[in-house]
Amino acid sequence: MFRLLKVLPLTIALAALAIFAAGCGSSSQSQVRVVHAVPDGPAVDIDVNGTKVITNLAFDSFQPASGYLKVKAGNDTVAVLDTGTTTQILSSSVPLNGSTQYTVVAAGFLANPSVALITDNNAAPASGNIEFRVIHASPSGTTPLDVYIVPPGTDITTVTPQISGLSNNTQASAYVPVAFAANGYSVILTASQNKTPLFNPPYGIAPPTGSIRTLVLVDVLNGGAMSPTPLVLNDLN
Repeated sequence: MFRLLKVLPLTIALAALAIFAAGCGSSSQSQVRVVHAVPDGPAVDIDVNGTKVITNLAFDSFQPASGYLKVKAGNDTVAVLDTGTTTQILSSSVPLNGSTQYTVVAAGFLANPSVALITDNNAAPASGNIEFRVIHASPSGTTPLDVYIVPPGTDITTVTPQISGLSNNTQASAYVPVAFAANGYSVILTASQNKTPLFNPPYGIAPPTGSIRTLVLVDVLNGGAMSPTPLVLNDLN
């Protein structure tokens, strides 16, 4: 079963990219990372409480590059600016819960963007396992999708997908446990209930035992088709 993510109103959509705050003196903190998956969207700078904390966050990227940023729990005043300018796109206050990790994904097209606030769970997998989670943030991609996480070279015709019916409204799958394999995994995407791969995966993923990975499916630049290579977020280990 999958968690259908709440899409935030446009008035706070871009602001949700900007929920970073110093928060160092707060006794209650959250942790946040941001994914820019709007294929025709510009790069942005982020001001938090009047201080610039992110510069030139571009499509098909995320910050921080590893781990999370600490943020002050509660409401933070944020502003989204055109990169390298003082032109403010919007300003808003964003609430966050303390002691919680989040992945924020900006998706859709610039004419009608949306933002999903996804709660992460980075508790260590059971011994001998790793875990995968997939977020479908490709507005042009096939929907719904089935996802197979299998050893390289696997014929999926008789294999049951670990993830079924994943839609492209920035839906996140459950965390899927997979037995550790030293030679890694291929991630094969198909239309739901179809065994024909959409891509011949040009990538392999070989995380260490005990790790968690989130794969974010995105469009190619400017949109029109899903990228064959997802963003890989190293959640744990």
